[in-house]
Amino acid sequence: MRNLASARLRASLSLIGLALLAACGGGDDGGVPVIPLNERPSWLGTISSASYDGNTNDLLTAGLGKTGLAAAAPAVTDANDPVQLRRLAIHTNYRAIVDITANGGYGTLYGPNVTSDGQITTSEGKIAGTEFIAYADDGTGKQNVTLMVQVPSNFNPTAGCIVSATSSGSRGVYGAIGSAGEWGLKRGCAVAYADKGTGNGVHDLASNTVNLLRGERAAATSAGRNSNFTADVSAADLTTFNGAWPNRLAVKHAHSQQNPEKDWGRDTLRAIEFAFYVLNETYAPLTPLGQRAKTVIPGNTTVIASSVSNGAGAALAAAEQDSTGLIDGVAVTEPNVALAAPAALTIRRGSLIYTGGSRPLYDYFTYANLLQPCAALSVAATGSPFPLTGNAAAINRCNALAAAGLISGATLAERAADAMNQLYAYGWEPDTALLQSSHYQFATPAIAMTYANSYGRFSVLDNLCGLSFAFTSATTGAVTPATAALTTIFGTGNGVPPSAGINIVNNLSVGGPVNSVISVSQSTGVADFNIDAALCQRALWVSNSPNALRVRNGVNETLRNANLRGKPAIIVHGRNDTLVPVNFSSRPYFAQNQLVEGSASRLSYIEVTNAQHFDSFLSFAGYDNRFIPLHVYFNRAMDAMWATLRSGAALPPSQVVRTTPRGGTAGAAPAITAANVPAIAAAPAAGDRISFGGGVLVVPD
Repeated sequence: MRNLASARLRASLSLIGLALLAACGGGDDGGVPVIPLNERPSWLGTISSASYDGNTNDLLTAGLGKTGLAAAAPAVTDANDPVQLRRLAIHTNYRAIVDITANGGYGTLYGPNVTSDGQITTSEGKIAGTEFIAYADDGTGKQNVTLMVQVPSNFNPTAGCIVSATSSGSRGVYGAIGSAGEWGLKRGCAVAYADKGTGNGVHDLASNTVNLLRGERAAATSAGRNSNFTADVSAADLTTFNGAWPNRLAVKHAHSQQNPEKDWGRDTLRAIEFAFYVLNETYAPLTPLGQRAKTVIPGNTTVIASSVSNGAGAALAAAEQDSTGLIDGVAVTEPNVALAAPAALTIRRGSLIYTGGSRPLYDYFTYANLLQPCAALSVAATGSPFPLTGNAAAINRCNALAAAGLISGATLAERAADAMNQLYAYGWEPDTALLQSSHYQFATPAIAMTYANSYGRFSVLDNLCGLSFAFTSATTGAVTPATAALTTIFGTGNGVPPSAGINIVNNLSVGGPVNSVISVSQSTGVADFNIDAALCQRALWVSNSPNALRVRNGVNETLRNANLRGKPAIIVHGRNDTLVPVNFSSRPYFAQNQLVEGSASRLSYIEVTNAQHFDSFLSFAGYDNRFIPLHVYFNRAMDAMWATLRSGAALPPSQVVRTTPRGGTAGAAPAITAANVPAIAAAPAAGDRISFGGGVLVVPD
């Protein structure tokens, strides 16, 4: 392992010397400078920048500090003020990544006041520096991927570092502020963010208003190419659609018709390129002709591709696509990643054997969207947080599935058990049983709808599977005009409604359009969580209709190859992950990487017990006493990668880390301690080591 620290310092000093020589008229060709120039990327739009003093405002907490992030959301008194919208966005997105309760570890195991070496301080953790934000686009204004670079005031250009922080989920550009953003800023690294072409672009079709780069709302006609997202709809079609389906909304991830996921790796690489560009504009010397030199380069800058969930999948994609050596290492948690043409693999965990291989998100989400409400009524789900026990719509879903021949059993209990067993057989671990209920209620239908539209590049005009987005009445579920909540959607939205008051509408509900959760399916005549839409979305995966071919072609554009080009990498995943199950994602990705790279592989896979996808849910009763914060292991994975790249330390071997839940009473779990979250072992016991050989991945039980 090379020692990058000293090599990069020598390279940096050498380049700065060359630049100074050039500035004095020296060079190899009659005084012509030989230093490369800092060239603006052709895809980069107008850059907006702001500097923060680390007191009244800052990069990490928007001036809120550790205390303010844990408090109620800051008020927005002027929705046209990007400073207030930014503060709200940082508050929302930070809390979406971590549990901000003290008993859960905020302020002791992690948080703005905990230093990069783990010291607990009384500081509010504010970080001074400059923030640069711009669109990346192909010139049409239809992509407008938001990129952002935060440069802390203590950045050292002679021994620099960059951390990519592509947003998790479908969140806006601040989506990874609490994960890769915080870790990088604490280390003095520049942080390169991307919203991946998803984010909080919401087009209100009735008023024809859209979001701008920094969150303000404007008329679509005046925004033009400066719009974060405007639905590609003619004026005539818009008028017709509004007449038939009034007060509907187009949302960027679902309706951009760009299938943005296919470009998440590219967007992450572009964010890193943007970081190099602004760092050189800030720190590099000028040539005699007044041009900025390029002295901050990959050769003297440590670059870690990072993030969680969708952002983690983007980091892996970027590493696979990195043909120019921008990225030095990868450290991610719970990546949404699926493989193209995966090899025939067997995953063995004790007596549990899984042979299904990697599955694309659309496949397993549409499967879950059908079965989860019924499975949540099974004995295995007894004691679930946010239970569906006795819920009439869930019971009706079980009956509808049985009538369609999709589950078996004469009684409700038998049908629910069969639904849960089918989820297990498809690849969910038994450790996910208690989370099927809450994940269905909080995530599954929304993701199924968004990705069906996105992969198939469907227009908002299509009302795919009879669904649309709109604000709805809290009492009747009927569609309503947009509320004032839309003006702050940049700060409160997550990019995948239901969000900030926007809900999924069943346009085909018996009696007329209504919030899909309480709608009545035409095929059954009862409220059953809209089985008609769930069946339609599943058919887009398993049938051969023209629309299904569109969806599958879109999915195929997003599949990865697991070739990390010899880069050191570490993937961390929670065994209880119910949103992105380990058998569909990290386990087969690790195994495929061993096949593709063989002895050249430098990937470590860490599986953590008693850990699931949403750390922010750990403040909920039933989550708090059962699960530990995976964020702790994100930070440890980043620390391990830093040690590898800066000092040549070996990455920890692939292993299972066995944690201890906080226990106690649901809703009143005791404070977490270090004993609950043991370290990733440098030399794990034989019974904890994950191994691969002969096409079999062995994960200790």
